[in-house]
Amino acid sequence: MPLAAYELGDGLVTVITIFFLIIWIWILIFILSDLFRDHELSGWAKAIWVLFLVFIPFLTALVYLIVRGGGMRDRAIAAQTEAQQQMDSYVRQTAGAGSTADELAKLAELHKAGSLSDADYQAAKAKVLA
Repeated sequence: MPLAAYELGDGLVTVITIFFLIIWIWILIFILSDLFRDHELSGWAKAIWVLFLVFIPFLTALVYLIVRGGGMRDRAIAAQTEAQQQMDSYVRQTAGAGSTADELAKLAELHKAGSLSDADYQAAKAKVLA
């Protein structure tokens, strides 16, 4: 009857234990990502932080958050800003360049309307197809 001995209190302790375990893993992942995001820290210093995180995890995590906590915010903001700039650049590049067929259709309309001469039309067409 092992199931009969598992009561509500035991279930709550299990849920709380799992909750804190997930929080602990999240903190370690956040510290490691911040550690490897920092370009000012040498490889040896990163290796020492990781070594201490493996062998003395609670104390090392606490010390890391106290000593380098202010820089964590700055590095996270810089990483988000860089990611947003890359996304904006990609969207501008993708939205600005239509398909080859669309570009050729636009060129044909301009040529038909008389806005492009035959030589300009052929040069633009060759540029689009290249």
